[in-house]
Amino acid sequence: MPGSTRRRWRGSVIVLLPLLLAAGCGGDEEEGTGGAQATKVVKIGVIAPLSGDLTATGTGIRNSVELAIRQANEKNKVPGWRIELAAEDDAAKPDVGAAAAAKLSSDAAVVGVVGTYNSSVALQTAPVLERANIVQISPANTNDTLTRGQNFKTSPTRPYKNYFRTATLDSLQGGFAADYAYNDLKVKNVAIIHDKKAYGQGLADSFKGQFEKLGGKIIATETINPGDKDFSAVLSKIKPLNPDMLFYGGEYPEASLISNQAKGPQAMKAPLMGGDGIVDATYGKTAGAAANGDYGTSVGAPPEKLDSAKQFLADYKAAGFKDSYSAYGALAYDAANAIINTLPTALGSATAVDDAVRRKVLDAVGKVNFGGASGTVAFDQYGDTVTKALTMYKVEAGVFNPIKTGEFKG
Repeated sequence: MPGSTRRRWRGSVIVLLPLLLAAGCGGDEEEGTGGAQATKVVKIGVIAPLSGDLTATGTGIRNSVELAIRQANEKNKVPGWRIELAAEDDAAKPDVGAAAAAKLSSDAAVVGVVGTYNSSVALQTAPVLERANIVQISPANTNDTLTRGQNFKTSPTRPYKNYFRTATLDSLQGGFAADYAYNDLKVKNVAIIHDKKAYGQGLADSFKGQFEKLGGKIIATETINPGDKDFSAVLSKIKPLNPDMLFYGGEYPEASLISNQAKGPQAMKAPLMGGDGIVDATYGKTAGAAANGDYGTSVGAPPEKLDSAKQFLADYKAAGFKDSYSAYGALAYDAANAIINTLPTALGSATAVDDAVRRKVLDAVGKVNFGGASGTVAFDQYGDTVTKALTMYKVEAGVFNPIKTGEFKG
C-alpha cells in the first residue's frame, strides 16, 4: 500500500547552532552527521511521497531514516566514512518513482534505498535498483507480488533479489481485517470499494477471500480513481444494498472523503474499514465526525505500546522534527539500520562505493537479525519480514486508537 534534507555536524558552535535550528524543519535533500575525520561518503536513499496528499506519510519515513543516519554518524559506526541521506520525492506516482530510482542508481555513492510507500511505485523502482545491485527495503509496501510473484498463492517465486520489506503482507492484513469484521463485529454483508492500484486491489481481494471463506457476503465491488473527490455515484449504488460495512482498499485521502460522504449526504450508517493506507492522523481531520466508529488495520504493533520502540520515540522527539514519524516511522528507522549495520564489513578497506560494495550490502541485508524499534528485524527467503504482527485500530474522537494486536493464521 494506501521525506528530504540533511546536514553535517561540525565541532564549531557557530556552525552547530544553525544546524540545530534547521533540524526542526526536517532537513534538505542530503544530510550527513560525521566527524571531521570522515572524508569518504556513502549514501542511503529514500524514495517516498514528499509532495501531494500523502506527504505526511512520506515525511515521516524520510525523517526516521535521517534519524538513523544521524545516530550512526554521531557514534562513528562506520569509521572513516560519513553517511549521507539522498531523499527523492516520488509523488506517489510509479513513473516519478522510477525516475527517482534511476537518479539514485546513477549516484555512485548510493548503496541502498529505503522506500517506497506505495506498492504500485515499488513495482517500478525495484527492477531499476536491481539492475544497479542496490538493495531496497520498504517500510510500507504490502502487496504480495513484490516478494512472491504473480502466483504467490500457489507457487511463490521471488521476482527481485534486491527487494526486502519491514512491513508484512496484504494477504495477512486483509485476512486479519476479515476475521475481525466477521468474528468480532459480527458483520455479514460488506460492500467493497478500491482504487485499482496494486495495494488497494490486493488488499480488497485478500479481505474478500477470507470474508467469504468465513461465511460473509460481498454484496458489491466498486472502483474509484486515486484523486477523486466526489463519490456520490458509487455510494448511491451501494446505499440501497444496505451493507453492514464498507471495506476500502486504498489510502486516506480518498477513504476519508468516502466516509464523510457516505455518512453525510448518503446518510449511511455502515462504518468504513480499510488497511494501513488509511491509518493516519489526516483521516480524522478530513472525514470529521463521520470518521468516528471507522476501522483500519496496520502493520506491526503500535510503536507507543512497544518497549523496543521507546528509545526511537524519545530520540525522534529530541531530534526536533516538526512532522510526526507517522505510521511507518519505526519500520523506516529499522529499514535504514538494516542497511547501516552491513556497512562496516561491506565497505571494509574500500576507498569509494563501487559495484562490489553494493553487492556485499545486498547480500548482507538478507542475513541481518537484530532487535529493532518495531521488533525483530530479519527477512525470510522471499525478503519478507519475519515479524507478522498486525493491529486493528478504531477511530474515536477523530483519532485511530489500537484495539487489538495479533497475527493472521489463515
